[in-house]
Amino acid sequence: MSAAAKRRWYDLAVIGSGGAAFAAAIRASNLGKRVVMIERGTVGGTCVNTGCVPSKALLAAAEARHVTLDATRFPGLALPDVGPVDMPVLVAGKDELVRSLRREKYLDLATAYGWDLLPGEATFVGTPTEPALHVTGPDGTVETVRAAHFLIATGSTPWAPPVPGLEEAGYLTSTTAMELDYVPESLLVIGGGYVAMEQAQLFARLGARVTMLVRSRLASHEEPEAATALEEIFADEGIQIIRGALPSAVRRDPAGGEVTVTATTAVGSQEIRGAEVLVATGRRPVTGTLGLDTVDVRAGKRGEVIVDDHLRSTNARIWAAGDVTAHPQFVYVAAAHGTLVADNAFTGAGREVDYRHLPRVVVTSPALASVGMTDHQARAAGIRCDCRVLPLEHVPRAIVNRGTRGLIKIVADADTGVIVGITALAQDAGDLAAAGVYILEAGMTVDQVANLWSPYLTMAEGLKLTAQSFTTDVTRLSCCAA
Repeated sequence: MSAAAKRRWYDLAVIGSGGAAFAAAIRASNLGKRVVMIERGTVGGTCVNTGCVPSKALLAAAEARHVTLDATRFPGLALPDVGPVDMPVLVAGKDELVRSLRREKYLDLATAYGWDLLPGEATFVGTPTEPALHVTGPDGTVETVRAAHFLIATGSTPWAPPVPGLEEAGYLTSTTAMELDYVPESLLVIGGGYVAMEQAQLFARLGARVTMLVRSRLASHEEPEAATALEEIFADEGIQIIRGALPSAVRRDPAGGEVTVTATTAVGSQEIRGAEVLVATGRRPVTGTLGLDTVDVRAGKRGEVIVDDHLRSTNARIWAAGDVTAHPQFVYVAAAHGTLVADNAFTGAGREVDYRHLPRVVVTSPALASVGMTDHQARAAGIRCDCRVLPLEHVPRAIVNRGTRGLIKIVADADTGVIVGITALAQDAGDLAAAGVYILEAGMTVDQVANLWSPYLTMAEGLKLTAQSFTTDVTRLSCCAA
């Protein structure tokens, strides 16, 4: 076998270069396997390039501006002179952060581990029993890659519903919105999920007038008490929410003017106008050019790769991980998938994904985070529930922050006292959800959490107080009361 031919045969060929791809490549490399990673675009995938990192960087900037403008909530602080946002400078800073993390956490790592990084579009060829990849490079040349195992980790892309006129009018997505070099005077956001909520508050805090067109309610899969509280917070910040809105047509005025969305609502047909429209109605897996049928890899109706509990596709040598599956679309899920695939492919570990205690975080302000089951989900599972909701006005950390908008909710099994779900709408709610993972994993009861140590003036103390509220009127406890 020639040196060139050897270069094209690997233990693992990874299509994609995001969180799942890198986790798999690192694990396989540590197992002494030969790895090639194939990327048709920018190395790093959605999270670092167009998702988590850029959006959270801009959200942090918007939060800083909002906190400055809201400084008068503390007696003795005057309203500072805050000018308009210099969006080009803000975006340039975000881009530099992205480039830095892409280099340090992706490109440099690939070099350090020593796997091959092959630019180009990958398509399956061969037969189901002898699959291979044709990789078409940027210059049009085609290489054939053969491997013992293949991992599809091509991620997902923003999806827009087929609303008449939408394509012609032009719209923003969570990706293109992060590249705007100006703040729209007004913005229509179609959607009520994680991305829609984050983007709506981001642009509102940068100075845009924001209207959300929501099919049902915000965060429709989370606790209704938290969603209602968040809607009130958004309203206080000037964000208009139109619930039960189903867009039926979109048009843009001639010469690139305002966008008009016609929507069916509870009060009939309405026309809502804005300078721009942002569509945040979910994402779809990227599989269209892979040639899955050639190698008998089944895909679902949205293009997702069908996998078993071990993340193996319908072809025994081909696996899938991350957003390209129908599994939860979080980068930490993708990373866990990647490691699991490498273990299952090369060590026969037979590992499965366990989502029972998967934390969910929306980086609004305050943040919305949860772990385990909601009240509704627990009842649907046949659990007789006992629940408590503690407003943040009873949490000392929130009181001294002068930020008591929000709540913590605990869902427990009424028969055993075991906690089965936790939701928080609060500053640092993601940290509360992380603590909740450990509580649920340990099978802790309400009584145990109510009687554990918790440092005073931390938001985590709210978990202890909420647990205490099952048996105690917490309004009648003094500060630090055990």
